[in-house]
Amino acid sequence: MAEESPAPYVRPRSAIALGPPAEPVDIVIPVYNEEKDLENCIRRLHGYIKDELPYAVRISIADNASTDSTPLIAERLAREFPEVHSFRLPEKGRGRALRTVWQQSPSPVLAYMDVDLSTDLAALGPLLAPLLSGHSDVSIGTRLAHGSHIQRGAKRDVISRCYNLILHTALGTHFTDAQCGFKAVRHDVADQLLPLIKDNEWFFDTELLVLAEQAGLRVAEIPVDWIDDPNSSVDVMHTAKSDLRGVGRLIVSLGTGRIPIAAVRHELSRIPPQAGTRSLFSQLVRFGAIGIASTLAYILIFWMVRQYTGAQVANFVALLTTAIGNTAANRFFTFGIRGSTGVVTHHLQGLVVFGLGWSLTAGSLFALHALAEPPPTVELAALVAANLLATVLRFVLFRNWVFPRPGRPIKDRLLTTDRAET
Repeated sequence: MAEESPAPYVRPRSAIALGPPAEPVDIVIPVYNEEKDLENCIRRLHGYIKDELPYAVRISIADNASTDSTPLIAERLAREFPEVHSFRLPEKGRGRALRTVWQQSPSPVLAYMDVDLSTDLAALGPLLAPLLSGHSDVSIGTRLAHGSHIQRGAKRDVISRCYNLILHTALGTHFTDAQCGFKAVRHDVADQLLPLIKDNEWFFDTELLVLAEQAGLRVAEIPVDWIDDPNSSVDVMHTAKSDLRGVGRLIVSLGTGRIPIAAVRHELSRIPPQAGTRSLFSQLVRFGAIGIASTLAYILIFWMVRQYTGAQVANFVALLTTAIGNTAANRFFTFGIRGSTGVVTHHLQGLVVFGLGWSLTAGSLFALHALAEPPPTVELAALVAANLLATVLRFVLFRNWVFPRPGRPIKDRLLTTDRAET
């Protein structure tokens, strides 16, 4: 299997060449049928920027196919305030609106926030500071980190936390909040990432952050104060389904190398490429091959031991024996770890993973025997099915806990409740 060969490392610029451009920051407000909230939002934001920020800011209203008077209000505000610009898009989609305005913006730092201003504007300075200084590449507000204060219903909170847990598990992400409508990115970074982003709606944010992490960019997280808008028009369930489809697409695209993330990593990454680092697709292939061999060994050992003892004991012996060999094989072949450094820790963690797998298989046997007295062939079939589920869990834990890949994305959290001055 061909490995991704890292290109020679080129350290990125340490700071943004701001010039002095007249508008170093462009804040985009994507809107759709927001005639009730738009004017109040722009006036509040404009006043805050004038009073609190020490640099010029451009405000871009990105109307994506509104059918009410939103475009007329946006045009009137643009005539009233020189810093406000109005854009009219013929198609809906928050991602499409951000992409369109960001690509043609003259500003070296690009940001956006939701029109309802659910995020306290006191976090705006801390959000922009890491990018203006050149310290970070992407900056995001987070409602799920220590220091954040949020007011929202339990349903939305649970959905948000579950979604971010799925991202951590399936894609190995490290940011805490993918969906907070309060983000900023350097223009040179956006130029590299935007052509790779396929989604034009709500998954746009997640895709941007996942690709930034995969490219080894520095993501700054800013705890925010956030109050839920009870009148939000977002369809939570529809958005959740679209997001899950997007997660599946990213897993396939990153795993098969369809996204040329190596080129972005070479151009912008702050982390030198690590020798021996294998792609997700390569890891899956190797893990699958070892898993097949382990399953065959498990079946053989279980069948032999079952002749002399009960099913639970046979399952435990077979699973423990193959788990030790499976951990050693994956350590060497799948994750490319050589030498004895950390080997004891790896095997102890592997035993924890074994314990979780054993719980799944033992539970399946217990449930099976509670219903009937099955023959050994039925027991074996149930155990193989439970082992398939345990295998998925094993890969996730191996990749993100036991054998975490070198060169994790750089992430900075500004975990303070006292807002720093920019």
